[in-house]
Amino acid sequence: MTAREVVSRLSSGMTIGIGGWGSRRKPMALVRELLRSDVTDLTVVSYGGPDVGLLAAAGRIRKLVAAFVTLDSIPLEPHFRAARQRGAFELMELDEAMLMWGLHAAANRLPFLPVRAGIGSDVMRVNTVLRTVTSPYADGEEFVAMPALRMDAALVHMNRADRFGNGQYLGPDPYFDDLFCEAADTAYVSCERLVDTAELTEKAAPQTLLVKRHYVTGVVETPNGAHFTSCAPDHPRDEAFQRAYATAAADPAAWAEFGDRFLPAHGDEKSYQATVRTWHEEQQ
Repeated sequence: MTAREVVSRLSSGMTIGIGGWGSRRKPMALVRELLRSDVTDLTVVSYGGPDVGLLAAAGRIRKLVAAFVTLDSIPLEPHFRAARQRGAFELMELDEAMLMWGLHAAANRLPFLPVRAGIGSDVMRVNTVLRTVTSPYADGEEFVAMPALRMDAALVHMNRADRFGNGQYLGPDPYFDDLFCEAADTAYVSCERLVDTAELTEKAAPQTLLVKRHYVTGVVETPNGAHFTSCAPDHPRDEAFQRAYATAAADPAAWAEFGDRFLPAHGDEKSYQATVRTWHEEQQ
């Protein structure tokens, strides 16, 4: 598929999960294409990074379910900060393990799963919808009943994939991209490079095939498609560009100029990548 074909299957009001972690291996080409569409009023589930920031800046989020929203080397995503300060969307802020357990519950088609994370913390106070359950066994322990985070669609980015939907990570961390795909009704995988199936295991172990074809709806080849987030070992985070992004986010006029240059509504991924290359040449 193309990124545009993926986004054409998304609609306003959907619950969309976005894989990756902070500013690492985010499906940014798909997010950028989503920004070029008129899809809005989204519930977004994410270990958040600039995916959340860009969608927040564009006013596309109705509700966010997240454990954090960070750029890693910049602790708090600036567009997220601004959106929360003005009350732009509803937030369900969870412990990292609670979010993971919500994905597990959805992947297993369970209404909830018990988890200790959250007990004794303000997570329970700020999320009044959360309930607890008591173990039916002799221990009688109380747990958070973490509700399933079922999604209409998941967007993830892999280092390699084949046209059947098998997705491979080659970096140090799988994150939870497989759970996002399993927990969603449809799942779309973008990848740095589309390869023949046999190539997936020629130079890497079978366990790197994180995402399985039977729960993938479509695959998009998007070289450097995680930019400006990292996609190790294919490319590191573009720290210089990320700093420019964060600096622009602090000023409405600067952000408008940034958006006009890098994220115009009439653009596409090819023009985005070319504009980024030109920008780097100008910085030398």
